[in-house]
Amino acid sequence: MTKTDKKKIEEFIRVDHAGERGAIKIYEGQLLALNTFIKDDKLKKTIEEMKIHEKEHLDFFNKEIKKRNIKPTKFLPLWDLLGIGLGFGSAIMGKKATMLCTASVEEVIDGHYKNQINQLKSDEKILKGKIKKFRDDEIHHKNIAYDNGASKEGIYYLLDKIIKTGSKVAINISEKI
Repeated sequence: MTKTDKKKIEEFIRVDHAGERGAIKIYEGQLLALNTFIKDDKLKKTIEEMKIHEKEHLDFFNKEIKKRNIKPTKFLPLWDLLGIGLGFGSAIMGKKATMLCTASVEEVIDGHYKNQINQLKSDEKILKGKIKKFRDDEIHHKNIAYDNGASKEGIYYLLDKIIKTGSKVAINISEKI
């Protein structure tokens, strides 16, 4: 493996670790709002089920970070706060916004993971296989979100753009720092 390949793999793992942790924090924020202010047991169950997948993803990247001696992004504490805030805020806005938050993030992650899959070489079969599986999970989450009311109509169009822009900025920063 060349130095460039090693650096790229480190960036992939660093950003994916941060992203999966961020997804959990978003769901934790949504669940906080759902447990505190908004009682919607069906929505709560849906979010809890998606959070289980994200935990599986994060567990894998936690192991990869340790195994490969990769430093996580220095921005994890900030991403944690922003993730919880985004989750809480979207849930307070209602079911459509809650589900749009998932759909918007997952649309960005779908493209992000697809890009990584296309760049990974055959000597990274396990990593590539995991990212493919995780991408499938994220696409499934996006579909669940649309099936449960996610919409980009009206004001939700703006919310979608804000969430996607924030996600892309976090990805770009987390790869490098």
